[in-house]
Amino acid sequence: MSVFTTHTTETAPAAARATIDGVTRRFGWLPTPVALMAESPQLLAGFLTANAGFEQTALEPLEREVVILAVATTNECHVCVALHTGTLTRLGATAELITALRAGTALPKPRLEALRRFTLAVLNQRGAVSDGELDDFLAAGYQPRHALDVVLGVGAYTISTFANRLTRAPLDPPLAAHAWAPAA
Repeated sequence: MSVFTTHTTETAPAAARATIDGVTRRFGWLPTPVALMAESPQLLAGFLTANAGFEQTALEPLEREVVILAVATTNECHVCVALHTGTLTRLGATAELITALRAGTALPKPRLEALRRFTLAVLNQRGAVSDGELDDFLAAGYQPRHALDVVLGVGAYTISTFANRLTRAPLDPPLAAHAWAPAA
């Protein structure tokens, strides 16, 4: 039994209601993870603010999704993997790229693979990447700005993946086509 409430606009703390309404307008439905995060209006606002900042970084949309999927698969967040698989599909990503991202294996494009490896280094080493890892990332054509953009993405999606796992957020029906489970 979960101690977390799946809120609606009517049941959410007052400070979360406008945020819930905005998310519902954006998606056309209220994702259960958002309804669960609404228990803490500050958590919900913090994640959405960090995410909005990440969307404005110098990384291209497909590159941002590589960062998100690297965090989501590492942190084993089935909701984020499913949601962002849908985003990748809408962006026109190839099946080969999507499959590799979901499996956590090498990506078919060297530049995106350098981004994936760097993201994993930032995540797994808590930011203390080696000079060689940073050099490899920059050699792939990225700039120092992009390295910091990755940190923002890792931070935003660490919030989301941890909250989703803590609340045991279920996969909403609109995401069922992209369901994912970590490899055994």
